[in-house]
Amino acid sequence: MSIIIDGRKTSQDIRNEVKAAVERRRAAGKTVPGLAFILVGDDPASQSYVKSKGKACEELGFHSVTERMPATASESEVLAMVERFNRDPAIHGLLVQLPLPKHIDEQKVIEAVAPEKDVDGFHPSSVGKMVIGLETFYSCTPYGIVELLKRYGIDPAGKHVVVVGRSNIVGKPIANMLLQKKPWANAVVTVAHTGAKDLAYFTKQADILIAAVGKVKAVTKEMVKPGAVVIDVGINRIDDPAAKNGTRLVGDVDYDAVKEVASAITPVPGGVGPMTIAMLMVNTLTAAERLDG
Repeated sequence: MSIIIDGRKTSQDIRNEVKAAVERRRAAGKTVPGLAFILVGDDPASQSYVKSKGKACEELGFHSVTERMPATASESEVLAMVERFNRDPAIHGLLVQLPLPKHIDEQKVIEAVAPEKDVDGFHPSSVGKMVIGLETFYSCTPYGIVELLKRYGIDPAGKHVVVVGRSNIVGKPIANMLLQKKPWANAVVTVAHTGAKDLAYFTKQADILIAAVGKVKAVTKEMVKPGAVVIDVGINRIDDPAAKNGTRLVGDVDYDAVKEVASAITPVPGGVGPMTIAMLMVNTLTAAERLDG
């Protein structure tokens, strides 16, 4: 029977640690971490994400600001808002909620964020430093995966990690983070994806399998080596007449079947998901420490 990797408990532990650090900063007369959100348009999922992040800031004693802009806002207006927060000394971290309306160049906006405030870890400067092993801000979801492995004593060193997915937000960064010659990394990493003619050929080799492909039951029991650790990053909403609102969240892994062969597995919800906001808070605290001491 698998060990269930509890992201809810772990994320709460991390939040408690960050809150204690903020209280120590306040007691020492230092600035509290400041995080700004720019939300363009009225996408319900984006509004929900920003609300959750803002609530976390409030709970941990951060200073936070949410700037809501209409979907009709021009690219230049969004860039001007980014620059405003880049210059604000009370703001240590800046997050532009994605996706942006189609008339705005997302990459241009990402690159406009000051690298020292890039707590999302999306700026090319942050990504480049990550790839060559320098200290930087890590993308929050991959950062959360590494922290889960660490806190559950699952050392990737020397193990074969197979990442299914190649997104800039999860697949590419987690592969790069785990292949670094550093503690809690130093793995042999393979990146696979749905373009593979035989995806199971790769997944069955994994000591640690990370599924981040965005497809329900993309990873089945037959695709997992007995004893493997399975990290499910997927968040997919499916119909479920038995659920209160008629739908429920599932991951990319056939959880009920795979947990019978895996040595450890993350559930969905309650696995990787809660870690993302927790690590955003860690990044913002780190930004405050770097900028203000």
